[in-house]
Amino acid sequence: MPEANDSVKAEALTDLILTMFRANNLTLAWGDRLVSPLGLTSARWQILGAIVQAGRPQPVAWLARDLGANRQNVQRIINDLKSDGLVSLEPNPHHKRAQLVVLTPKGQQAYEGALELYNPLVATLADGLSPHDIAAAQRVLTTLRARLEAASTGE
Repeated sequence: MPEANDSVKAEALTDLILTMFRANNLTLAWGDRLVSPLGLTSARWQILGAIVQAGRPQPVAWLARDLGANRQNVQRIINDLKSDGLVSLEPNPHHKRAQLVVLTPKGQQAYEGALELYNPLVATLADGLSPHDIAAAQRVLTTLRARLEAASTGE
């Protein structure tokens, strides 16, 4: 009987993954509309957030790792942010070529502006969802992410 149970779980997870893909696409489009008045995209906003979350200057490769993203894509976005004066690159005392990404005052202002737009809208999105359900979804997605990360590294 374990095979039938495994099949049910696999089908349910497939449904979740398909829903996650759709939700991700809708979230990115929603985010693009939200931050476009600030001259940002969801991708740029996400990078600014990763810089803030890091709490200290990091090389591009570390930011990409934290985001679970491709380093080259993150580098391209960092280059765009630098051109727009939202980040700067500073020397890394531990590595000559891997410069540290630093939020400029203009970048900090853009990030804070995005949060001001986001906070009231996320409260609306959360309406009717229980903290318990949100935490359960977070646990499932965190487990799925960890398993996918392990699979991608061959662990």
